[in-house]
Amino acid sequence: MGKIFGYGEDAFTLWALKHRTSDILKSFRDQTAPSGCLIFYRPSFGRSGGDESAEFGEFDAILASSENIYLIESKWDNLSEFNNDEVTIRTEQEIRHCIFSWYIMQWDKKYFNDWEGFRKEKMDDFQKKFPKKRIALPNSLLAINLEFILTILQKHCGGFSSEHNIKNVLLFFYNRQKSTPPTTTSRDFNLVSIDYSQEITGNFITLDN
Repeated sequence: MGKIFGYGEDAFTLWALKHRTSDILKSFRDQTAPSGCLIFYRPSFGRSGGDESAEFGEFDAILASSENIYLIESKWDNLSEFNNDEVTIRTEQEIRHCIFSWYIMQWDKKYFNDWEGFRKEKMDDFQKKFPKKRIALPNSLLAINLEFILTILQKHCGGFSSEHNIKNVLLFFYNRQKSTPPTTTSRDFNLVSIDYSQEITGNFITLDN
């Protein structure tokens, strides 16, 4: 296979997951080796939906180490000058993180292959926390995706007893020759800035190695 060049936010995210996972882990003093991590790239949980919908959009990535689960959103400087101190997360993104964190904390190996049982037991708690959303219906595409990812995370991590093990991350990609990275982001999110200036050729990043 020849060279693969990528452009834009999604390409930078994939590149970072392949080559800069250690930078993300170091930001949290996570001692896990990158080779010991589990990564989902752009896992989909439907469109962002809206009121009365079970769908809540997609992350740019989910990274699971032996210590934490990192729920990742990505932004970039769009190949232009960026000099803002703050970069913020949209409301629907914040809701996405809250909903999936709830699923992680509620999921248990006893529910493997029993989404209907999980839904019956947890529906009231879900509705109290997210009155404008709905828990995924059994056999729906969303439920199938959730069950698959939650089960693999459970097997990889062994389950987490505290939400402190779930980290909301904003990856910000910037070119230090043009931009300065932001210093703050939305509440409950951790900002990790990555310089891509030495990695691009003609505004494209190489993905094949």
